[in-house]
Amino acid sequence: MFFKKKYTIKNIPKYIIGNRSKIPIINQKMLESINFDNAASTPILQPVLEYIQDYLPWYSSVHRGTGFKSQLSTELYDFCHEQVLNFFQGDFKKDIVIFTKNTTEAINKLSYRLSLQEDDIVLTSIMEHHSNDLPWRKKCHVEYMQLNKQGTLDLNHIENLIKKYGKKIKLITFTGASNVTGLINPIYEIAQLAHAHGIPIMVDGAQLAPHRNINMLPHDDPRHIDYLALSAHKMYAPLGGGGLIGPKKTFKRGDPEYSGGGTIKSVTLQNIYWADPPDKEEAGSPNTIGAIALKKSMDILKEIGINSIAHHEFELTHYLISKLKKYPEIILYENIDSLSIDTKVGVVPFNIKGLNHALVAAILSYEYGISVRNGCFCAHPYIHHLLKLSPQQIYMQQKQILQSNYYHVVGMIRISFGMYNQIEEIKHFLTAIEEIIQYSKKDYYQKRYYLDRKTGAYYPKNYSIDFQKYFLFNS
Repeated sequence: MFFKKKYTIKNIPKYIIGNRSKIPIINQKMLESINFDNAASTPILQPVLEYIQDYLPWYSSVHRGTGFKSQLSTELYDFCHEQVLNFFQGDFKKDIVIFTKNTTEAINKLSYRLSLQEDDIVLTSIMEHHSNDLPWRKKCHVEYMQLNKQGTLDLNHIENLIKKYGKKIKLITFTGASNVTGLINPIYEIAQLAHAHGIPIMVDGAQLAPHRNINMLPHDDPRHIDYLALSAHKMYAPLGGGGLIGPKKTFKRGDPEYSGGGTIKSVTLQNIYWADPPDKEEAGSPNTIGAIALKKSMDILKEIGINSIAHHEFELTHYLISKLKKYPEIILYENIDSLSIDTKVGVVPFNIKGLNHALVAAILSYEYGISVRNGCFCAHPYIHHLLKLSPQQIYMQQKQILQSNYYHVVGMIRISFGMYNQIEEIKHFLTAIEEIIQYSKKDYYQKRYYLDRKTGAYYPKNYSIDFQKYFLFNS
């Protein structure tokens, strides 16, 4: 008899490909790796890979062929659209899912499709990833929403901006959860405020969707989410997939920013008749594998239960912060006394006094097998804000970077949890931090590592890795 595997928050570490793989460290030994860089990309789930492997014999063109495999692939690709919309409880009559490469492409697509004019206004915030800031700057006038004492978006300031600019505001767009601090914004309160004035909202769901439930809600609900962008590579399906969800009517009007195969109904030398969305917005042969990977990863997340994931990851986050704040050498960049499961996902930024963030990240990797992220996390204005840099300091930093000199460029170290991380991994990390603090007092690491000023990265002296030994470069 065939028994279907049951995936739970307790057994999911067994089904993460590459979890705790052994990697080389500085003393020529092999050590079990620990991945605390999940806010960048998550590893792939074993059942996602198995699902892809089961499909590959049937792989064929989509929306193009009459053969059986082509028809099957088309049915599956269209079904994936439906399943993604269902995961976020969108409206099947009014909304569509457009598959993209990632959240960045999704937000850029929306910036084109809203037909913004130079005098139009989009409200975004200083806590955004560059992907939810830069696309808007090129299309219209951008105003930045301020933060409150808790570090999330200030509803009073948003209301003041609405009163000031009125109907000129065409969109309010903001991150569901920060990729720097993990702080969760009050999505539904902002939606209700915006809709009271006839303004749609867009939520960058890249950092929120893998960790909390996002319900788009019915269109007649004042808390409805108009647009939602997401990335598969944050949701344990890192195969070049992502999506933009929004009203069909938005994508029916105007021309797509990309055009070509699959985007039209009919073309002559004189005219073009566009296809209905989402086909109109998905130019060229689609990433079928990415679509089915995202669909399957969502199946697994739903089976485990987003609430179970949220509670597990918050337990990890609370444990880590409670330990880190006991070290006087550690700088934490958030209001750690008012955190709750409703206000934060598992992202913790920090620094160690007297040590460069890039040096700490290098030590953790080369000596302890721990992967973290360091730098400004594609959110430079937010980092400047959190570090309380003056305009002059920001100017000097930028001037230095433009000269390709990354010596002492500011930044932080970021820990970000996935649903598979465990308390014992944090304990190993805390042991590493304690040793780093102790050894740094003896200038131990300054003699052991060197800085590449052109990249800002630190490397161990007299040590290198032959990466071609670890993968099939020459096969």
